[in-house]
Amino acid sequence: MLKRFRTFVTLLLVLGLSAVLMGDAAETTQYFPQTLGSYWVYEDQDGNELTRRVVEGKEIAGEMYHAFNYEPALEDSANYDYHIHPNFYRIGEEKVTFWVGDEAEKALKAHLTKEMEAFLKLLQKMGAPFIMLYNIEIEAQDPFYALPMPVTLNEKWKATQIKAKIKLTPVPPQDPPEITLEFTIVETGTVVGTENVETPAGTFEDCLKIEYRTETEVAAVPSPETGSDPPGESVTTLWVAPNIGIVKFHQKAEDIFLKTISTTMPPEVGALPTVRPPELNLKLKKYEVKSAD
Repeated sequence: MLKRFRTFVTLLLVLGLSAVLMGDAAETTQYFPQTLGSYWVYEDQDGNELTRRVVEGKEIAGEMYHAFNYEPALEDSANYDYHIHPNFYRIGEEKVTFWVGDEAEKALKAHLTKEMEAFLKLLQKMGAPFIMLYNIEIEAQDPFYALPMPVTLNEKWKATQIKAKIKLTPVPPQDPPEITLEFTIVETGTVVGTENVETPAGTFEDCLKIEYRTETEVAAVPSPETGSDPPGESVTTLWVAPNIGIVKFHQKAEDIFLKTISTTMPPEVGALPTVRPPELNLKLKKYEVKSAD
């Protein structure tokens, strides 16, 4: 009887120790390492490189955020993407947060400005008897919620929300004399599973596959026919390796304004121009994650 009791106690101790070790392993897994001096070099589909490096952080809204810098520096705000370019990030007990509001506003405004310029060229080509003045206003949520903690598969969360307003004024005045388009972009995230990922830097096992999807609602005053397809849909996927970080990035995105007005244009105009690249890809080329010691 005593022998059986000792065996039972030993089994409990082993199971308990295993649980503690698993818990410690879960707590020490970092999907976004923050050790100073760590760096990652990514290569896109055209062979261009992007280097991100952990630098000294700073306090934002009363909380301490880690920081990245990037080489080369972005010269065009339209090339900024908060999924891969966050300057400040925080790893909390409940979520990983990117602080991106100002940069997200500049990026969307730059995109919409390019779309408007393409539209104005089209109007000029069509021989429109007026010119179009426009004003763009953007309001973006400062935090982007990149990943809830602990990680749960197939549960959606609201990552961010961005509002955009475009006021169009034809000169000389037309009918209607002014049109305002208001866009509400809501982005949700989902950890859809884990995958092994091959990159130039090597093969990474058990990477989190995080998928972010946007849904865009549009309201117009006055209300023209804008078609039934929602504008500006995008799907961004990150593959994040344990204790390494982002190893792969893929994005498919649509124009917002140009797609909205596409159904209002006469058939003889044909297909409207596009501004956003249909797809973007980045893969990890080399990296070094510094030890906390």
